[in-house]
Amino acid sequence: MTDTITLYHNPRCSKSRDALALLEARQLPHQVVRYLDTPPDFAALKQLFQQLGLDSPRGMMRVKDDLYQTLALDNPALDNDALLQAIADHPALLERPIAVVGSRAAIGRPLANIEAILPA
Repeated sequence: MTDTITLYHNPRCSKSRDALALLEARQLPHQVVRYLDTPPDFAALKQLFQQLGLDSPRGMMRVKDDLYQTLALDNPALDNDALLQAIADHPALLERPIAVVGSRAAIGRPLANIEAILPA
């Protein structure tokens, strides 16, 4: 039995729509989290950060977004918890799409990152 895949999705994003289409085409069980409508809380983001295996939450943030600059999140004094709290407070900062399969997660930029963690 395959784990249900969780897809953090923004329907306005073409990469996110491509990831959803991939899951549907492969008929993989999945649930869609429209993270702008139902944002993940700090604890969920911390777990997601760990599942992604990143060194910094900036790797899961839209660092080129105006909001990132406006909030001065490029400040090197900010620790991981401060960055994760910024995403919790401003879910538009979360990079997309992100798929979670079991204990692993991947950001779908490129889509091959998600394909790499999907069950065969």
